[in-house]
Amino acid sequence: MNFPILSSLILLPVIGALFLFFTKDKNGNNLTAKYVSLFTTIVNFLISIYLWISFDQSTSSFQFVEDREWINGFINYKVGVDGISILFIILTTFITPLCIISVNNTIKVRLRDFLIAILIMESFMIGVFCALDLVVFYLFFEAGLIPMFLIIGIWGGPKRVYSAFKFFLYTLLGSVLMLVAIISIYWISGTTDVMKLYELGIDAKYQNLLWLAFFSSFAVKTPMWPVHTWLPDAHVEAPTAGSVLLAAILLKMAGYGFIRFSLGLFPIASEIFTPLIYTLSVIAIVFTSLIALMQEDMKKLIAYSSVAHMGFVTLGIFTIQQQGIEGSIIQMISHGLVSAALFLCVGVIYDRMHSRLISSYGGIVTIIPKYSVLFMLFTLAALGLPGTSGFIGEFLILMGAFKDNFLVAVIASLGVILGAAYMLWLYKRVVFGKLINTDLTKMVDLNKSEYFILTCLAVPTLFFGFYPDPLINTIEVSVNDLINTYNTNLINK
Repeated sequence: MNFPILSSLILLPVIGALFLFFTKDKNGNNLTAKYVSLFTTIVNFLISIYLWISFDQSTSSFQFVEDREWINGFINYKVGVDGISILFIILTTFITPLCIISVNNTIKVRLRDFLIAILIMESFMIGVFCALDLVVFYLFFEAGLIPMFLIIGIWGGPKRVYSAFKFFLYTLLGSVLMLVAIISIYWISGTTDVMKLYELGIDAKYQNLLWLAFFSSFAVKTPMWPVHTWLPDAHVEAPTAGSVLLAAILLKMAGYGFIRFSLGLFPIASEIFTPLIYTLSVIAIVFTSLIALMQEDMKKLIAYSSVAHMGFVTLGIFTIQQQGIEGSIIQMISHGLVSAALFLCVGVIYDRMHSRLISSYGGIVTIIPKYSVLFMLFTLAALGLPGTSGFIGEFLILMGAFKDNFLVAVIASLGVILGAAYMLWLYKRVVFGKLINTDLTKMVDLNKSEYFILTCLAVPTLFFGFYPDPLINTIEVSVNDLINTYNTNLINK
């Protein structure tokens, strides 16, 4: 197929953003901006579904590859997808239109500019998952900071400037080392082409330092303990749509980076540093779960739960087991759906009561029953109840962990119990109990757009919980090839 389908996916949101930038809505109601951005993102989602249908699941090689000379032959614009990256592209194109629908109720000021930021953000995120050149990956990876920085800094809460700068500085400082590492790889190997680097391999004597440089960036972005503190602050201050994008997609870029680059390019170093990853992952799972139990702000609680869930992801990736890596990918997809839904659920009641404090609520099950049912579904999915997508990911990760390190797996299993504790504790206090705050009686149940968004997230959460085969079949061959290549490189070196 000659049609540049991946470039279309990357460029279409930018074209939509440019159209919004150069057009003015005469009536000032931003209807044009809403419809254009929604149309753009839906078309992008349909293209990504076509990409999935056209994708050959029987091969581990990269497909739909586009390779064009960019900077004087030194750097090529090279994009392509395999079984690992395609699911993240679909997740991105699925979540973005839901974010745009959700802004109706949440963003009152400079809506057009906000939609432009989201569209540009979508382009950069898709670019990250498509990139097959280290420089191109880095540019997309870092460029995503800018629209998210603006989303938090302009449309966020009272402490938005502090949170935006904290988010920006943490992630930027981590990434400076990755840039140095990419320059070093070009100096050592003479190329930044990922496919060529997979074939050539990187000299063992350089791997440790290069691995640590990439790790510094991915650890902050994941975020791993102890560099996770920017995430709760960013989530609390970000508008609902910003929190959704941050939790659902931005955190997954780092997980994807670990699989694609840490394991793919530096297998010897990955083997050496696996105990470090295990230690930090287990601390993240247990420690942040305990902190989540202490939170009074709903957004902060869900933010800490994201750190714990990403701890499971990093644990699964470095087991180097088929179940572990597949579980991590499914966990990231599931967490993308469930965390997006949970932040939207918080946004729904915040729009009505202008409070995120758990103590402000209680007994709302009789007032807003539709909301309560959907909130319960996503709460149960977050704690990994069988029949939800959250269970599949966590179960496979723990299976992989038990194969590799029994003690680590046992400690990580505590995270499942603690996850159930803080999520059920949250639900009980918000939805059940006595109706103390009489103002809650004025609350109205989900409107059509809110109901539509949450239902759209509920369907795949349940579907993949009962039938994960479409996900497993897509990633199986690519993951198997990654593990075989990893083990071969270890033996040869």
